[in-house]
Amino acid sequence: MDNVVEIKHLQKRFGKFQALKDVTFNVQAGEVFGFIGPNGAGKSTTIRTILGILRSSGGSATVFGQNVWSNAVSIHKRLAYVPGDVYLWPNLTGGEVIDLFLKLNSQKHSARTDELIKKFDLDTSKKCRTYSKGNRQKVALIAAFSSDAELYIFDEPTSGLDPLMEEVFQDEVLALKNDGKSVLLSSHILSEVERMCDRIGIIREGTIIETGTLDEMRQLSRTVVTVTTKQPVASLETMDGVHNFDAKSANKAVFSVDSEKLNQIISAVSNLEIVGLQSTPPTLEDLFLRYYNQEGDSHDGE
Repeated sequence: MDNVVEIKHLQKRFGKFQALKDVTFNVQAGEVFGFIGPNGAGKSTTIRTILGILRSSGGSATVFGQNVWSNAVSIHKRLAYVPGDVYLWPNLTGGEVIDLFLKLNSQKHSARTDELIKKFDLDTSKKCRTYSKGNRQKVALIAAFSSDAELYIFDEPTSGLDPLMEEVFQDEVLALKNDGKSVLLSSHILSEVERMCDRIGIIREGTIIETGTLDEMRQLSRTVVTVTTKQPVASLETMDGVHNFDAKSANKAVFSVDSEKLNQIISAVSNLEIVGLQSTPPTLEDLFLRYYNQEGDSHDGE
């Protein structure tokens, strides 16, 4: 599969501070790639480098096979971008700004634009200076989704949106995916990433610490098991792969199990004559916290 975005050992220094130490990942054609990490981990710096706004201090970054710094103009003609903080011309209306954004990208206001304005419930007749943060985000999102681009880059795009509008955003991203478009989504809303993304990359203090599909990563995390049996459950506590064992009674316990040990633990549970069994697969949040906690506390600050 072709890589639309290819980042190798990317570094960025601001004076003595190294914001990016070692960022390596790719975005394949037709996939939604989730780029996650807390504020200050380096997500926005990476994206600004990909967009050619910042020049890297080391490593390489290409989009459509072209160098992001020297070919920024030609690359931008083929992508749509929404930042986490959108600043608009205060004296223009929302509708005028949407049309301006489209024109700047050699696109036109279409029936699709009108459909998106309705979906995002935006009053386009109001001046931008009267807009809340959420409404400013809507203007940028409507312009981006109206554009026929090959790559869509979203950097914390739903900040300021209410849950209903966040759902509209997610549906539109999934529609792009169905159309074979490529999407790079930076987010700290894990449910958003979990619903939409084919693969994810986790960044911690300027370094990518893991990339892969959610299923691949879940193999590295733990499943929470709640079990009720006819025979006492105490013997399960000492088994290899069992963690955080909490006996609710002699015959009921809640514990987590390493995914690779799940089969043998369930086997042992069945020997105790199961009355009730509930298994909850790890969420992206569990996974994320595990990666962030394994090397001590994370440090915020871009």
